Amino acid sequence: MDILASFHHLNPHFLQSPLTHKPRKDHSFSSLALGVANTSPETPFLASLPPTLRKISSDFCILSEFSEIRTLNLVKVMHAQMIKMPDKGSWDTMGNTLVTYYLEFGDFKSAAMAFFLGFVRGHLLWYSFLEEFRSFGGDTREILEVFGQLQCRGVVFDSKVLTVVLKICASLKDAWLGVGIHAVLIKRGFVLDAYLKCALINFYASCWGIESANQVFHEIPDKEDLLWNEIIMANLRNERWVEALDLFREMKFLGGKAKSVTIVKGLQACGKMGALNEGKQIHGYVLRSALESNLPICNSMISMYSRNYRLELARTIFNSMRDRNLTSWNSIISGYAGFGCLKDARHYFQEMEVSGVKPDIVTWNCLLSGYFLHGSYKEVLEILRRMRSVGFMPNSSSITSAVQAVAELESMNYGKEIHAYVIRNGLDHHDVYVGTSLVDMYVKNNCLTSAQAVFNNMKNRNIFAWNSLISGYSFKGLFEDAEKLLQQMEEEGIKPDLVTWNGLVSGYSMWGCSKEALAVIDRVRSSGLSPNVVSWTALISGCSQNENYRDSIEFFIQMQEEGIKPNSATISSLLRTCASLSLLHQGREIHCFSIKNGFIEDVFVATALVDMYSKSGKLKNAHEVFRKTRNKTLASWNCMILGFAIYGLGKEAILLFDQMCGMGIQPDAITFTAILSSCKNAGLVNEGWKYFDGMSTYHNVNPTIEHYSCMVDLLGRAGYLDEAWDFVQNMPLKPDATIWGALLGSCRIHKNIEYAEIAAKKLFHLEPYNCANYFLMMNLYAISNRWEDVERLKDLMGLEGRKRQQVWSWIQVERRIHFFSAEEKPHPDTGEIYFELYQLVHEMKKMGYVPDVSCVYQNIDEVEKEKLLLSHTEKLAITYGLMKMESSTTPIRVIKNTRMCSDCHKAAKYMSLVRNREIVVKDGIRFHHFRVGECSCNDCW
Repeated sequence: MDILASFHHLNPHFLQSPLTHKPRKDHSFSSLALGVANTSPETPFLASLPPTLRKISSDFCILSEFSEIRTLNLVKVMHAQMIKMPDKGSWDTMGNTLVTYYLEFGDFKSAAMAFFLGFVRGHLLWYSFLEEFRSFGGDTREILEVFGQLQCRGVVFDSKVLTVVLKICASLKDAWLGVGIHAVLIKRGFVLDAYLKCALINFYASCWGIESANQVFHEIPDKEDLLWNEIIMANLRNERWVEALDLFREMKFLGGKAKSVTIVKGLQACGKMGALNEGKQIHGYVLRSALESNLPICNSMISMYSRNYRLELARTIFNSMRDRNLTSWNSIISGYAGFGCLKDARHYFQEMEVSGVKPDIVTWNCLLSGYFLHGSYKEVLEILRRMRSVGFMPNSSSITSAVQAVAELESMNYGKEIHAYVIRNGLDHHDVYVGTSLVDMYVKNNCLTSAQAVFNNMKNRNIFAWNSLISGYSFKGLFEDAEKLLQQMEEEGIKPDLVTWNGLVSGYSMWGCSKEALAVIDRVRSSGLSPNVVSWTALISGCSQNENYRDSIEFFIQMQEEGIKPNSATISSLLRTCASLSLLHQGREIHCFSIKNGFIEDVFVATALVDMYSKSGKLKNAHEVFRKTRNKTLASWNCMILGFAIYGLGKEAILLFDQMCGMGIQPDAITFTAILSSCKNAGLVNEGWKYFDGMSTYHNVNPTIEHYSCMVDLLGRAGYLDEAWDFVQNMPLKPDATIWGALLGSCRIHKNIEYAEIAAKKLFHLEPYNCANYFLMMNLYAISNRWEDVERLKDLMGLEGRKRQQVWSWIQVERRIHFFSAEEKPHPDTGEIYFELYQLVHEMKKMGYVPDVSCVYQNIDEVEKEKLLLSHTEKLAITYGLMKMESSTTPIRVIKNTRMCSDCHKAAKYMSLVRNREIVVKDGIRFHHFRVGECSCNDCW
């Protein structure tokens, strides 16, 4: 075929184009020479050419001035002369410049035609041509068009051309042209080189799916190492982790050699999918191949081991590295920070600075996200301050971590500072993640007006921003606003997802609107979605938070009936319900369910189990679960310390607190409430002062009203009423009902009417409808035989319309709960219970029991007072347990909603002695564990 003729046929204006575009002078290949053919005799047209083009000899000459070629016509004339030359030896060098001229004059098809027709093969790589083609503004689709035209005219291309064309097909998703090339290869029986095979694999993976690529790979008989690496990388790019690792294993078995980039990506896959064993196998291959000094591979191994919770192995690799780059440091810091070992992460960060490697934005963001994810919110803000002080400008990831930390800390002042920074740098309009985080921050800080303002100013609102605001209105009980926002969302073409609906479900259930929450679940079904485990968990959790425990259990049963399996969040919510009701038997069943379904490894489930066992009278089981829990969070430690507190085990709580601090875990306000409660219940005054004074000094935690209340209670219970009074008078916060209630309770214990009357007066004003305060004061007056004051308080309660709080106790016997109430109808076995109780009291009196009639604040004779004491609900519940629970090894467990009176406390100690039984009573304040006549509270409650 005459090449020039074919070229002319495909481009009719090849020699007639009037284009006179002046080329740029910075030619990509301007250093190359260009020869022209010797044509004789000289035509009139050639006579008009620049002298450099008319200087022709039998050998090639060098053009001395490219600047004389000023039109596209001259380029085409030069092209024609080159075609006529008999000696084609230097076409490569001439072709380079020819292609460049066509590109500079914007004739992209001619450039591609010249390239395809063989002027350049050796010195100019295809990829250089593609790069230059794009740099001049050419569309790579034109290359495929020229290729198709030439192929239709019978031009046969070598493997280099086909390799690049297949790669262009893959990038442009031209599926059928690539298949056509494959068909041509099969028909003509081409012997494919390794690069062409790889291009074929890559094409099928991009255009027809990874399954087709795998099929093509398996049909190729001779598989070079390059092909193995290509198919493994193709599977990795398509997130087919298992298939990629299987191929890697097969390649090693057949003796193939993996490229470094394949090993790196394989290790990353092992990290993402938690494939520790496969990662170790690749590590072994690295050692056998003597690649342990390869920096990218070492960095990937650090990351892989970190993601598989094997920080000790990650540290070993890091320490063995002779050369470390910034990625090495970021990998080890990210591993420790992500795992919650924040002290170690900061250590490596400091060591990194000492070694002369400057942290980058990735390093700082690793620390910020690590501290945030593990609840160290104040440290997040400190890191952000330091980051800015050394000249680093926070990016959207940095700001997002900081805003989320502010949301958890409820520190609006700092949040507004960050918001101002965001506005100054224009991040609120353009970065959807920053905008959504700001909305969420204002929502969590109960600033819905500000959240709405941020939302309205967002240019790119995603569904997460909508969901955050809808949830905010829903959680505040503003359901009308939430529903309006939902309607607006749908009008703007954004379809609500399950997160949207679940926010409404949770809000309705939290506010006690169970019927409305169920109605939302029906609306989910109507929208074409299926309520999932999160939907039902939101319903169960909301009921639990609203103390609607019975509904939460019923919804769990309904959830299972619909075939939806619970997740760890569901289990945690149910355990909270069991803890609140002290349902030990049900809690144990959920514990077994958690073990069978693998939820026991979840730290939130484990923490909920600790809480459930602690509040159900099984502190030993709670401590066993806590001890076995891996990756304990701050909440886990707080829960266990609080468990010791409610049992009055102050020294054990202190040991646990010190152990926690020794592990580098920073205590928060809840921790100090728990440790001060432990000191309070155990009467450890000196220790209480120590921890109270050290809160702000050593741990940067400012005391709240709860901490001051604990100190008042601690001093008052220990008999230091004057010190407690002075403490109240000098505290920087205004005393609230908890402060005065703690003082009044202490005054009742020590029969101090003077301070009691002051505290009661304050409480009657702050809590006018809380009957417990009136009864405490009446009890104190009754002890002092001030019956006129007792009657005065009774009249005051009646005049103000205050009703006595319903008092009840219950006990579970053989999966059935038996309820005892002073106001409701009596238990069916009341007669038998009183008969047994009379006999029991008779035996107790022989051993020294004397009823404490001061607990009866009625002006009646002693005999009648003793009879009234027998009707206390906890005595009836304990007696019923002794009657029905025959096994002497099973403790009697009673739950009471109000504080035990001193007579019932004394009676329970004697009952445990007379019948040789363990008795556990959970009253409205704490646990009492009675054994052989003693109580775990040491009579300090």
